[in-house]
Amino acid sequence: MPRWAHNKLPSSVQKRYFELVREGHKGAAAARMVGVSTSCGSLWFIDAGRMVLADAPVSARFLTQDDRIAIADGIHAKVGVKEIAASIGKSFQTVYREIQRNSKSDGRYQPWWAHNQALLRRGRSKEEKIRGHEPLRTVVRDKLTEKWSPQQISRFLTRAYPDLSAMQVCAESIYKALYAGLLGCRSGKLRTGRSRRKPHRRGVAIPNKIKNMKLLDQRPAEVTERQVPGHWEGDLIIGQYGAPGGATAIGTLVERVTKFLILVHLPDGYKAPQLRDALIAQTRHLPESWRKTLTWDQGREMSMHEQTAAATGFDIYFCDPHSPWQRGLNENTNGLIRQYFPKHTDLSIHTAQDLQTVAAQLNQRPRLALGDRTPAEAMRALLTNGSTS
Repeated sequence: MPRWAHNKLPSSVQKRYFELVREGHKGAAAARMVGVSTSCGSLWFIDAGRMVLADAPVSARFLTQDDRIAIADGIHAKVGVKEIAASIGKSFQTVYREIQRNSKSDGRYQPWWAHNQALLRRGRSKEEKIRGHEPLRTVVRDKLTEKWSPQQISRFLTRAYPDLSAMQVCAESIYKALYAGLLGCRSGKLRTGRSRRKPHRRGVAIPNKIKNMKLLDQRPAEVTERQVPGHWEGDLIIGQYGAPGGATAIGTLVERVTKFLILVHLPDGYKAPQLRDALIAQTRHLPESWRKTLTWDQGREMSMHEQTAAATGFDIYFCDPHSPWQRGLNENTNGLIRQYFPKHTDLSIHTAQDLQTVAAQLNQRPRLALGDRTPAEAMRALLTNGSTS
């Protein structure tokens, strides 16, 4: 667009001209009302490309027309991008992206053209697949009710309907549909029970009084390779504090190769003697070759680890303080278990049979790491083949 005198008018004049056009005034009338010629208004309109009206209010977290005018004025005045961003209360990355994305083909940043382009991109070309397809919605809802994760559901749909794209959907679309209310009440649908991510922070390690601990650097290399079964990770999930019978817990043991889960019933508490006795009694059914190592955190409940190891045959190793990623499989499995045993609830009300039922259900869920086999299938195959060494 030629840089003639009428383009040197303040941006407020152009802003008022486009406001009048959006209100329904003819271009010539809008030009007269702001004090410019019809040809000047026409050039402004042509440079803007077209006039797009927002079909719904634009969230304040997005750039407004006024923001884009301020960006254009800043560029014209040769102000730095960071200074422009500070003046409109946005990050400089947002302003950089805006200039790169919405500049015209000749490299100029025209605020009304930019705003029109942003509004045009807002529209969704088609209805969400889950919203418009009742059979798909039903299958997804049923699997969520069975406590499957969106990732597991997405993979299941791909396997079950390989030639029917209408019945396939990605995990992110399932999350969005759930949060949009398309799959019923979202409370309790996801295993965490939360609708947003929970921030975490690392604690400060304190000296531990457990004697004769063997740390991970002493653990055999075959444990890390996950090729030989019989290596387990263990932990406790803690229930309600202040319960009538005291704090309650459930022990969790996960086999590293098959992801097979054992839930340890702790009806008498979870101090070291009770955990020792429960581990001895409730792992006795495992073949000896499946009791190679057990990796635990440095919780005091494992302070009798030498007695436990002597009675069970496990070699017990300890993670570094505040390093849950060193037992990542166990931490992930604890998240699955929390679907059944939410935090801050009394875990003493659950019987040993209840725990066996939950473990059986989790061991029947397909896992991506197992090629979508279940832990029960993986363990059965290894026991049948005799792959224990």
